[in-house]
Amino acid sequence: LMMSHGYNPEWSEGAIKSPIFQTSTFEFKTAEEGKRFFELAYGHKNAEPDEKMGLIYSRINNPDLEILESRLCLWDEADDAAVFASGMSAISTVMLEFLNPGDLLLMSSPVYGGTDHFAKKVLNRFKINVIEFSALVTVRESEQRVEDSGLSEKLTLIFAETPGNPTNVMMDLEAISEIKQKYSTEEKPVIFAVDNTYLGPLWQHPLKHGADLVVYSATKYIGGHSDLIAGAVLGSSALMVRVKTLRTFLGNMASPWTGWLLMRSLETLKVRMTQQAENAEILATYLDNHPLIEQVYYPSIMRKSDKNMDRIMKKQCLSNGAMISFDVCGGEKEAFAFLNNLSLVKLAVSLGSTESLAQHPATMTHVDVSEEGRQKMNITGKLVRLSVGVENAEDLKWDIDQALQAMSIIHSVRCLRLTLASIYTPPHT
Repeated sequence: LMMSHGYNPEWSEGAIKSPIFQTSTFEFKTAEEGKRFFELAYGHKNAEPDEKMGLIYSRINNPDLEILESRLCLWDEADDAAVFASGMSAISTVMLEFLNPGDLLLMSSPVYGGTDHFAKKVLNRFKINVIEFSALVTVRESEQRVEDSGLSEKLTLIFAETPGNPTNVMMDLEAISEIKQKYSTEEKPVIFAVDNTYLGPLWQHPLKHGADLVVYSATKYIGGHSDLIAGAVLGSSALMVRVKTLRTFLGNMASPWTGWLLMRSLETLKVRMTQQAENAEILATYLDNHPLIEQVYYPSIMRKSDKNMDRIMKKQCLSNGAMISFDVCGGEKEAFAFLNNLSLVKLAVSLGSTESLAQHPATMTHVDVSEEGRQKMNITGKLVRLSVGVENAEDLKWDIDQALQAMSIIHSVRCLRLTLASIYTPPHT
């Protein structure tokens, strides 16, 4: 279906693959037809059963985006999807559509640094309140935070990212949906959105566990080749009408070329993600037994000692994924030495690509998170995040090992200096 759904070769001279519809506007057959299309696009009237809005303008709809969106819906069994120019444009559009001044956003922690920045430093300009909760906090404790804020009647949106970037902490989606149900009313339903970038769309399906919307940075696994920027939102028809309408007026849709590239990538999505997960399991086990690694943040390792995480993953996840974070022995200097000595693995942000990527969250993707927030989330100077690619696993192990050995020299010299400093007291002058 990733190769054929939503497209008929007869529409385009028998072309097996959908062409790139590089056009800004589309011709109407009649003025009456154009009128009807705009009524539907702007939400002035509801579509009749089986009626589909026609093509108007590529800021509103385009064949490449429509085919892509229909294919994305299959993975999450969603009614509709909207593709965006970036993951952050998908996230910001959802937040802007469902939050108004004075409302309360309940957000999980940790989240991607860009999400954290938008919620805390942009939404506050619109008088929108934010309360955070973590995997360490129970549902009842989260509810108590909402009650203690005095804003329980203003709770409008719950936004969770699971696994959390960059430490792979897991959120219980069904438990969070209980909070949504408790504070929802007919007049003001609470919307529950989940950032599924780390595991989706193959390994986790939030819409099946109480979420109303699922959000992706489609740059990552869905795109998966480090050659495009995109985002996506999926959900019910009623909610997606609102999301797509705001997308029309913000103008942050993906381009036809990006849509075409994403369709290309969907054809190999399962093959790529399966190989990446297999590689990640091998590397996580290797790192967990390495003397220069203090701690590994990878689900199959973490769930051995965390019964709650194991329970959540058995319930809502189909894989441990392909993202590994780990603490090296030492601190920022050692982490930098490790990163600087990688050869096959690329020192770059982003994730989910065919090539393996490594970065330093505390000074890169999460640099804008407060120092206090980073400490709470274990995003320290010694933490490295690794996105595992499709390379040969033994090659990746070799590269990681040689970089750790190079790091160990730096670590040994640093420890020697600290030891000498502690036992040597300079004479008073």
